[in-house]
Amino acid sequence: MCINSADLIPSSTLHSAFRFIRPTKRHNLLVRRLNRRRSKSSKNAKRKEKKVISLKAKMELKNLRLYKENQSIIQENEKLRKTALLLHQENQALLTQLQNKFPYSHNQQLTHKYYNP
Repeated sequence: MCINSADLIPSSTLHSAFRFIRPTKRHNLLVRRLNRRRSKSSKNAKRKEKKVISLKAKMELKNLRLYKENQSIIQENEKLRKTALLLHQENQALLTQLQNKFPYSHNQQLTHKYYNP
């Protein structure tokens, strides 16, 4: 009768050689804690990312609104500047007409009163 090599090795040692060592309970707890921390940190990171995206969107909307408001203020300033220029030109024309109607000595008094109230 032939003797197999498997017959020489007892089954208990063969089984124990390929058996994995079970981690301790403490190790399991540490791994679970790390996994929880990782999942919490990834959730927190996702929340923070969403907040950042929403803040960026809010800032862009606010920036756009302020830009439009600034543009309207600039246009209003240009209109007012043109109006002020027209009023100044009209004022100069009226002053010239006034100076032409009155004699020279009287013109100096009017001009002085007009420009230095």
